Amino acid sequence: MKLLTVEDEYTREGLAIKVATSIKSGAVIGVLEELVAERGAPPYLRSDNGPEFIAARVKQWLMAKGIAHALH
Repeated sequence: MKLLTVEDEYTREGLAIKVATSIKSGAVIGVLEELVAERGAPPYLRSDNGPEFIAARVKQWLMAKGIAHALH
């Protein structure tokens, strides 16, 4: 079981949670797309170095949206 959780570091608000047996880069981008559409793009995204976050596809999406990537 995999859990993708998105939290606002400043407010500590839980913004999203996705539960699945596998979470690939496309699913990460999908969750982030929804959040950006709803709340606007953050200045940066902090994540662990899991393969779904270091994938070239996610890095390209972040760069296209003007979001810096900070690994935790």
